[in-house]
Amino acid sequence: MKRLVVVADNPLIVGAIRTGLRDSGAFQLLGYVDPRKTTAARITQAGADVVLVDEGDDSQPAIALIQSLRELEEDIKVIVLTLRMDGDWLERAFAAGANGAMSKAIHPSALATLIRETVAGHIVHSPARLRAQSGAPAAAATEHSTLTDRETEILRFVASGATNAEIARQLWITQQTVKFHVSNVYRKLDVANRTEACHYAHVNGLVAPREPLTVVPPAPVRVTAAMRPALAIAS
Repeated sequence: MKRLVVVADNPLIVGAIRTGLRDSGAFQLLGYVDPRKTTAARITQAGADVVLVDEGDDSQPAIALIQSLRELEEDIKVIVLTLRMDGDWLERAFAAGANGAMSKAIHPSALATLIRETVAGHIVHSPARLRAQSGAPAAAATEHSTLTDRETEILRFVASGATNAEIARQLWITQQTVKFHVSNVYRKLDVANRTEACHYAHVNGLVAPREPLTVVPPAPVRVTAAMRPALAIAS
């Protein structure tokens, strides 16, 4: 069980997070801390494996805290809770050392699952500008190469015609988590809907073609006298 610290001072945000984590049993919640009254050192000394940081009204303290946490503890997982999911903000957060970012628009019931998915590496954002800064050749940075294994898995389900409910049952995750992954797939592939995502998956070989049907002709049947129907002759 991962040990989690929540960094937030807004009572509404704290209440929503508490609701989302209360019944999950997925994390050992070490506590809630005010970003203005804590330091990265105190958080790491508490033994946190995962830190959920609310961006708040001013993003700079959150960025500074992420940088400090990353400098002190390389293996700690830092996730940002934000209202902004635009490329510029994500670039700043990931450049500072964040492992993931979640929108505050998610339903609290999906929070624990999304944190667990991020910690497991199933949710990864890779803004185009960050890839360019890494020196990767543009030709090599294909869209589907930025998909995580889980996103690719879900894209294959989508391309096979599975609904979100069916995908959730197959992967033992919530429908809200499936929607989150599907939205990430749309964004990364620059597609607008399920039809375009299916087309992309098939065109780019992300879905194995179906085996052609083999038609086996029926074996000839020898009709015997006993098998012939009797004729009823009306008088």
